[in-house]
Amino acid sequence: MTTTTWAGAQTPIQDGPVGYTGVEATPEWAAEVRRLARERNATLLAHNYQLPAIQDVADHVGDSLALSRIAAEAEEDTIVFCGVHFMAETAKILSPTKTVLIPDERAGCSLADSITAEQLREWKADHPEAVVVSYVNTTAEVKGLTDICCTSSNAVDVVASIDPDREVLFLPDQFLGAHVKRVTGRQNMHIWAGECHVHAGINGDELAAKSKAHPDAELFVHPECGCATSALYLAGEGFVADDKVKILSTGGMLDAARATGARQVLVATEVGMLHQLRKAAPGVDFQAVNDRASCPYMKMITPAALLRCLQEGKDEVHVDAAVAERARQSVQRMIAIGNPGGGE
Repeated sequence: MTTTTWAGAQTPIQDGPVGYTGVEATPEWAAEVRRLARERNATLLAHNYQLPAIQDVADHVGDSLALSRIAAEAEEDTIVFCGVHFMAETAKILSPTKTVLIPDERAGCSLADSITAEQLREWKADHPEAVVVSYVNTTAEVKGLTDICCTSSNAVDVVASIDPDREVLFLPDQFLGAHVKRVTGRQNMHIWAGECHVHAGINGDELAAKSKAHPDAELFVHPECGCATSALYLAGEGFVADDKVKILSTGGMLDAARATGARQVLVATEVGMLHQLRKAAPGVDFQAVNDRASCPYMKMITPAALLRCLQEGKDEVHVDAAVAERARQSVQRMIAIGNPGGGE
């Protein structure tokens, strides 16, 4: 147990199986977080899926790639990345000279963990002439074995930029891969069978039931969702108007929220996204397709974890220099194509 102090009070931070606890997100906590960030010359970055209190105290909120690019351009020496581990790794890859901290290094990702570097080496050996396209939701080691990265915003453009005669190995998300294959019509594309367990759990039956209950609502569906195909089916069969179904990254959802004329929007992604959507368009009723779609890893970045991070300078993120250099090249090739948009 760690004891932390601010404003004359002592609050014990407890470490348990769900992360660090024992601190409430009060105004005093927020003031102390900001004070410590200034003291450390740190900028606070929070992913769209973070707890609302973490989003509200951060200097910048967004998707993983956008935040990593902000980290690279930030004047501060220290980056505190409130997200999961691969995101903090990406920030370190793009900001090799800066100190990158994650409030709890145990905050992993089921999607990033669905393929290892060794598995990718074996897959490449089976397809030696193929171009490897990796979603940014991958580890640094996997990015280092990748030809070009992609985001959910530009995955179609990235795959379309590749010689049509070359095979493509797309990883790790099977639902995003299926979306790209459907849009591009590309047949020589092999897709890894990975998934985000949260997005995969948002199923087509739930989407159909919600759509039936709210027939005038627009649908914002993340391409990692298991229900993305169902959304397109509903539109194709006339159950939902074609122009009401939007397959979008988190960044794309925010843009669409600001532009929508709908009074109600059903959202198929991790529930933390609702906080930013409601701030972007307070007059719109945003409802989760599945209100249980909460990522336990994202929620490990608690008020207690962030306070501990800033007080103790933990947990620091390290990426091997050679791995980081190879990974940086695959990310930069993606950025050169343009429109990286939302990281996920």
